[in-house]
Amino acid sequence: MVLLRNLKREPPAFHQDHQIHHHLSSLATHYPCLQKTGEDTKGMSFNATTSLPEALYAGTDFTALSWLEQQWVAWYATIGNPVIATGLMSFLLHEIVYFGRCLPWIIIDALPYFRRWKLQPSKIPTAAEQWECTKLVLFSHFTIELPAIWLFHPLAESIGMSTYQVPLPSIKTMAPQVAFFFVFEDLFHYIAHNALHKGALYKHIHKIHHKYSAPFGLAAEYAHPAEVMILGMGTLLGPLLYCFFTRDFHIFTMYVWITLRLFQAVDAHSGYDFPWSLQHILPFWSGAEHHDFHHMAFTNNFSTSFRWWDRICGTDTKYQEYRARVQAAKKQMKYASKEQQKALEQKLIDEVEADGIREEALVVESVSKKTVKVQ
Repeated sequence: MVLLRNLKREPPAFHQDHQIHHHLSSLATHYPCLQKTGEDTKGMSFNATTSLPEALYAGTDFTALSWLEQQWVAWYATIGNPVIATGLMSFLLHEIVYFGRCLPWIIIDALPYFRRWKLQPSKIPTAAEQWECTKLVLFSHFTIELPAIWLFHPLAESIGMSTYQVPLPSIKTMAPQVAFFFVFEDLFHYIAHNALHKGALYKHIHKIHHKYSAPFGLAAEYAHPAEVMILGMGTLLGPLLYCFFTRDFHIFTMYVWITLRLFQAVDAHSGYDFPWSLQHILPFWSGAEHHDFHHMAFTNNFSTSFRWWDRICGTDTKYQEYRARVQAAKKQMKYASKEQQKALEQKLIDEVEADGIREEALVVESVSKKTVKVQ
């Protein structure tokens, strides 16, 4: 639509066509996909027969582009269709970042050296479990997330989002936008996640995600398709609202946000708490230690990125009690052997998990009883 609107404008002067041709020809030296804007286009007016790169980047000062921006131009010129180019790049980015971030955790799980930082050291995911998890994740990616990703950018573009345009936004521009998205998504996720722990929503939807009481990186997006859509709305809605009200938003910022959000989600499900983990630097950051308890205990800690909503709403009381018991146990067992310390730590974990199993059973049972009454 943007391209068609551009083509309807008055043709620019000859010297502008020549300048566009000159810079695209310079880029063509490094990117063969741009070589189609060669001598046959030199001196022509900007009209319906103009090549796609010239049509998209009319008026662009190519000498001012950074290396990354040149790759951006080359990508859109290579694909030849802005809609396909954006959709393909969006999906590839999601897959590369998600599985790329999961890979280090798969390696860490395979190395005994890292067990000392494992939050539930007795539960290491097997290769079979990871493969089973991967299959459902891939199914969700291709059947749910791919259509959502493909439809997102035409919708956002219709309300003012830039896609193929250069220059790309600066860090100064993107930082407050991404910060807003984190805060917005955290609130949305807290409300939606809490709701997914109620009755039928839990039994028929969210229960799948709680298959693993000791989560691992790949399990971050292991969920029912309906849950993927519900919680995914929190990730997409922030940028859409920002774009709608400001009419000034670039999809590159969306890519930065998605990358950071995927890192957060995978790390929160990693099952490891290192001394250098972000929550030890930013006390309000949730991290794996916070979310691992949610999987272990079934209740508490519904937020994604930050801890404040759980603290404000009182949905972290069991978590706080557990942490207090762990600290007291460490003091008590300060001079005990490592085997005794590990045994006590495992005992506390087992107690929390057993309590969580009972809580989960009550929720599922309540739905079954209501179903019987209706019948």
